[in-house]
Amino acid sequence: MRYKLPIIPLRGVVVFPHIVINFDVGRKKSVMALDEAMANNQEVFLCAQKDPDLDEPGAEDLYTVGTIAKIKQVLKLPGDIVRVMAEGVKRGHIVSITGYDPFIEGEIEGITEVQREKDKEIEALMRSILKNFESYQEYLNQMTPYTVFNLYSIDDPYKFSDTVASNLSIKIEDKQNLLEILDVKERLENILRILSRELDILEMEKKIDDEVKNSIDKVQRDYYLREQLRAIKQELGEEAEDRNEIDEYREKLESLNLHDEVKEKAFKELNRLEKMPYGSPEAPVIRTYLDWILDLPWSVSTEDRLDIQEAKKILDKDHYGLSKVKDRILEFLAVRKLANHMKGPILCFVGPPGVGKTSLGMSIAKAMNRKFVRMSLGGIRDEAEIRGHRRTHVGALPGRIINGLKLAGSNNPVFLLDEIDKLGSDFRGDPASALLEVLDPEQNTNFRDHYLELPFDLSNVLFITTANTIETIPSPLLDRMEVISLPGYTEEEKVQIALRYLLPKQMEANGLRKDQLNFTEGAIRRIINEYTREAGVRSLERTIASVLRKVARKVVEESPENIRVTAQNIETYLGVPRFKYEKMDEMDRVGVVRGLAYTTAGGDTLSIEATIMPGKGSLILTGQLGDVMKESAQAGLSYIRSRSEELGLSNDFYRDIDIHIHVPEGAVPKDGPSAGISMTTAMISALTKKPVSKDIAMTGEITLTGRVLPIGGVKEKVLAAHRAGIKRVILPFENKKDLDDIPASVRKDITFNFVKTIDEVIKLAMVNKK
Repeated sequence: MRYKLPIIPLRGVVVFPHIVINFDVGRKKSVMALDEAMANNQEVFLCAQKDPDLDEPGAEDLYTVGTIAKIKQVLKLPGDIVRVMAEGVKRGHIVSITGYDPFIEGEIEGITEVQREKDKEIEALMRSILKNFESYQEYLNQMTPYTVFNLYSIDDPYKFSDTVASNLSIKIEDKQNLLEILDVKERLENILRILSRELDILEMEKKIDDEVKNSIDKVQRDYYLREQLRAIKQELGEEAEDRNEIDEYREKLESLNLHDEVKEKAFKELNRLEKMPYGSPEAPVIRTYLDWILDLPWSVSTEDRLDIQEAKKILDKDHYGLSKVKDRILEFLAVRKLANHMKGPILCFVGPPGVGKTSLGMSIAKAMNRKFVRMSLGGIRDEAEIRGHRRTHVGALPGRIINGLKLAGSNNPVFLLDEIDKLGSDFRGDPASALLEVLDPEQNTNFRDHYLELPFDLSNVLFITTANTIETIPSPLLDRMEVISLPGYTEEEKVQIALRYLLPKQMEANGLRKDQLNFTEGAIRRIINEYTREAGVRSLERTIASVLRKVARKVVEESPENIRVTAQNIETYLGVPRFKYEKMDEMDRVGVVRGLAYTTAGGDTLSIEATIMPGKGSLILTGQLGDVMKESAQAGLSYIRSRSEELGLSNDFYRDIDIHIHVPEGAVPKDGPSAGISMTTAMISALTKKPVSKDIAMTGEITLTGRVLPIGGVKEKVLAAHRAGIKRVILPFENKKDLDDIPASVRKDITFNFVKTIDEVIKLAMVNKK
C-alpha cells in the first residue's frame, strides 16, 4: 500500500515500529511537515539522514527505509523548538520524493515483513537476547528496570526485536541495518550478535577502569604509609641518614671543577631532592642524574705521550706497514707538542675487512698514552643511542658517547666509532645525523646529551671511525672526517705480518713452543696464495690456527722432537688448495686480453674473451656483468665502428656478424668502467685476427672518441699482475702518479706503459704476425 506523507529527517535517531519515541524538531521544513501531518491524519514518515551535520539534506542524503509513525503529542518549547511524541506504526520505504517546499514530501510504500510462526528456535533466540540484555543494562546502568521488565511481557517476536533494537546504544548504521532486516529470525540473530560484541567491549572497559582505580588507591596508600614511616624515623632520629646523603652530594659537587652552567643545574636538582618527601618516586631519578654528573670526567684528562720516537716504536711494533696512517698520527703528535690547544681531528680508516682498522685504533691510544673506548655502530637505528633519552622517559639514560667517556674516566680518550658505514635509520630517528654534531670540531665543544642537557666539551677527544666503504656514509658526515685509505696488504706484507705477529700469537694460544715447530716462509706463502683470498689477514690467521691445532694434536699423540711445516707438506694439514691464481698464458691468442680488476679481496686478473660469428650485428655480453661494464663494451664497439677504415675493416663489417664478449668466472658479479680498453682490444683482435701479447695486462676506461681515462685500485691491480707473472702493464697516463704506492720490488719486475688513447693500446698489445 502506498501513502503520500510528509517526511521528517532525523539526526542520529532510527525509529522502530511499536515504539513510542520523543524527539525535538527545530528545522523550519520539519516543523512545516509536522503541521501538515497534524492537519490531516497525523501520519508522518520518519527516516534517519546519513550525515547528521547536514541542515538541508537531499534525497541522496536520506536512508530510504524508515518508519511510518503516528503523532501522539506536540509541545512547543521556547526558541522555536517543537517536542514531538510519536509511535512507530510500520516499516516503509521512499518510492520517490514529490516535493521539497515548504516541506519534504514523498510517496511512501509500506513494507510487509516476512511472516514466521514462533517456533522453538525463535523462542531460544528471544530468551538468549533477554539474558544478554539484562547484563547489558547492568553494565550501562542507564536504562530503567521497567525496560527489562517490559520485555518479559512481550510475546510477539516482531515487537520484541524492535523494542530491543531501539534500546541498544550502538552506531546509527547498525540500527538502520536492523530496521532494514525484514526476516524476524535474521533480525534476532543480528541483535544477539551485536549484544555479545557490546558485552565483550563493556567487560573490557570495566576491567580497565577497575585496574586504574586500584592503581590510584595503591599510590595514595603508599604515600600515607611513607609519611607515617617518615614521622616514625624522625622520632627515632634516623632521618639524619637522609641529611647525610644530601650533604655528601653537596661536598662532592663542591670538590669538582665544574662549569657554571653544570654546577648551577646540579645544585638545582640537589635542592629539589632535599625538599622532596621521603620515598618520593622521583627521588631515585634525581639521584641517578646526580650520580652521572659526578661520574663524568668534566676536567679529568690524561697527559699525552709527545715523544715522537717512542710513539713510532709502539706503532711499528703493533702493525707492519701502513706507513701513511702512522705518519698521520706522528704528525698529529708533533703539532700537539707545538700547539697545546689543537682540536682533535676526526680520522676515518676505510678499507676491506681484516686489514687492522680496529686494532690500529688501540695502537694509537697506546702510542699516545690515552684511554681507549670502542663503540660499534653496526645496525644502530635509534638516534637515542647517540644522544640519549630525555629524562621524561622511564628508565632514561645518556647516549653511548657520554657513557663511553664515563667508562674511559678521561675527557680526551681515543674514541673508536666502528663500522660507521653500517648505520641505519627508521622511525626512531637517524643516528648518522645525530653524529654530525659529535664529529664536527666546530660544534662538539658544547655537545648536549638529551639526558644531561648540559654542555660537554668533546674537542679533546681523538675520534677515529672505521668503514669498509665510504659509499654508504652520508656526505655531510663524510665531509667532517679525514679519510685515510687502507687498501689491503701485498703478499710480502702478509708474509711479514704472519711471521712477526700471527704465528707467535697463535703458537702461544695453542700451547706450542718455538723448539717444537718450524713453520717455514714457503708454507706461509702457499697459505696466502692458495688457501686464502682476502685483502686483510683475518682468514690467514684462522688458517694458521687450523694448522697449529693439527700440529698440537700430533705433538700430544706422537711426541716428536720438532715438526716442520713446509710448502711441500702443507696439503697434509689443510687439504686440497681452495684458490688458484691465474697465470700468464702460454701463447699469444686472438680475441683474448688479460684485464685487471679490483675486488674486496684485493686485485685479480680477468681473462676477457671476444669471438666473431655470423649474425645480425648484435653485441652479446656474458659473465654476470654490471650495467657500467656493459656500457663500456658498447662504447668500445661504437669507437671501433667509427674507426673501421683505420683498423682495416669495411664500413658495414658489423651487419652480418655478432660479437660475443665473455668474462670467465660467470658466477662472480663484475662491474666498473676499468675494463673498457680490455674489452675494446679483445674485439679489435677478434675482428682483425691479430693476436694479443700473452705477457701484457691492461686496465683503463674508454670514451667514444678513444681517450683512455684514469681508474682506481692501481696498487692492487698491479700486484695481481705481478702474481700472475705478467711482464708489461698498460695504465692510463693520469695514473702515473700512483706508481709511488707500488712496492719497489714489484716495479723492478714489470714494465709500465702509460697511454692516452686506445690507438696506443693497440700498438703496444697487438702482435704483428699472422
